[in-house]
Amino acid sequence: MDNRPIGVFDSGLGGLTCIPHLFKELPEERVIYFGDTARTPYGSKAISTVQTYTNQIADFLASKDVKMMVIACNTISSTCLPQLRQRFPNIPILGIIEPAAQRVAFGCDESNRIGIIATKVTISSGMYEESILHHRQGLHVFSKATPAFVPLIEEGIIENDIMDLTIQYYMDDFMKENQIDTLVLGCTHYPLIRRNLERLYPALSIVNPSYEIVAKVQSQLEDRGLLAEENDRENVFYASDLSENFVNMIQKVLETEKSDLILKFKNLDL
Repeated sequence: MDNRPIGVFDSGLGGLTCIPHLFKELPEERVIYFGDTARTPYGSKAISTVQTYTNQIADFLASKDVKMMVIACNTISSTCLPQLRQRFPNIPILGIIEPAAQRVAFGCDESNRIGIIATKVTISSGMYEESILHHRQGLHVFSKATPAFVPLIEEGIIENDIMDLTIQYYMDDFMKENQIDTLVLGCTHYPLIRRNLERLYPALSIVNPSYEIVAKVQSQLEDRGLLAEENDRENVFYASDLSENFVNMIQKVLETEKSDLILKFKNLDL
């Protein structure tokens, strides 16, 4: 048993969408979350820049003695996972892409038309297609970069016409031309617009990597003997820019009150 916290991090607030699923399935576990809200979005930045930022965040979490790191960011998972595992060989590090790819590969067949929406960097990496087809050849997979979603979500522009119009701008032709019936939310911000997507495209089957990664976290903790016992540690949420949007989104995603959270600001120097 190990009551040390799990480190979860993202380029911004999107990785928060993993936390409720983790708390539900692993209620004894505690989390240190870091959102790089001062430098988001990562999805349009150079890979070398993403790697530099990621190393800084991982160094910070390692300094907090986390027992595991969970990359709750598809952009980071697609570009930084091997280097992080080399940098921290004694800390299990999980990316978010592989569990979702397995879910798609084993849950779909050749009759399905699978769409992946994500940031430019994630789409350019081809990691989702590669991982899905590694597990099951012959599936029909199509990808679409949707870079405007993240900044709108970070600003809390979700349940309104602006977001719906942006979704339709990216998605209408993509959906129609490729006859998409299964959609992978290839960015942890995107579960926050799942209701919009379901309303606009009600026949879609949606795969949420923020949910799929939790089973992998649980199995890794079990295999390594790292599961927590009854735990009086507190969950701590750090941000490089502790904005009101970040606080509001934590409250919204976790359905909790500000008084129940420990929120901290950490300035990461380049």
